[in-house]
Amino acid sequence: MKLHLQSAELFIPDNVPEAAALARTTHLAVGAHQDDLEIMAYDGILACFQRPDQWFTGVVMTNGGGSPRTDVYADYTDEDMMAVRRIEQKKAAVLGEYAAQFLLDYPSGAVKDPAETRPVEDLAAILRATRPQVVYTHNLADKHDTHVGVTLKLIEAIRGLPPDERPAALYGCEVWRDLDWMDDADKIAFDVSGHENLQAALLGIFDSQIAGGKRYDLATLGRRRAHATYHASHGVDVTTGITFAMDLTPCIQEPGLDPAQCVREHIQRFEKDVMGRVAKLRGW
Repeated sequence: MKLHLQSAELFIPDNVPEAAALARTTHLAVGAHQDDLEIMAYDGILACFQRPDQWFTGVVMTNGGGSPRTDVYADYTDEDMMAVRRIEQKKAAVLGEYAAQFLLDYPSGAVKDPAETRPVEDLAAILRATRPQVVYTHNLADKHDTHVGVTLKLIEAIRGLPPDERPAALYGCEVWRDLDWMDDADKIAFDVSGHENLQAALLGIFDSQIAGGKRYDLATLGRRRAHATYHASHGVDVTTGITFAMDLTPCIQEPGLDPAQCVREHIQRFEKDVMGRVAKLRGW
């Protein structure tokens, strides 16, 4: 596969020939940074783990050079961090038994630039080669600009495909803003209670982020556990881990639909629910 940046890389953990490795993909995740996939798309990783008929492929869009750093990484340059984070992502691909892992190596600015078309073209090429049934990415209410930029590039790439080549589902997942605020009827709730040891291991691989100053491992596992308990106020827990997603499938099925309108509707339904409950119960 030809990608735009010479520094971009396709890593196949089990050394299957490229075409066959990509063609076996059933679940694809597109994230901004190294470790985003393991935080937001564990549903796809779990669905494919130890399954010969289902395979997970990951795409990381940026080089990760601007991450915070302390401890043993305090004196690392951006180039040093980029190299470490690339190695960590490959380790995750091996541990999670991914079909393939793309490292596109773009600077964050390229992903956030609406006029930059190369990331869209790379994503379109990946989608044509993998033909996934399900795609995971960041949700449109995420508070990280690069994350939202990735989602918009991905939507554009999918819309550019013929309708019969588009995935059946596109899910916007949680990283820098969770989705507990959404109406329950709108939430896609994934049961991610399986293989807790694998969850911890996948998150723990990214030592440059954890020892570097951010406990993403504890925060992510805690969020999943909290969602499992707080998802239903009048029922007992039926799982030990849940992640929520925003259904972005309409954005790829209806080319004329503005993605901003898609997320606006979720916000409006949330507002209606909150204000309606207050109005009903205030008593004055």
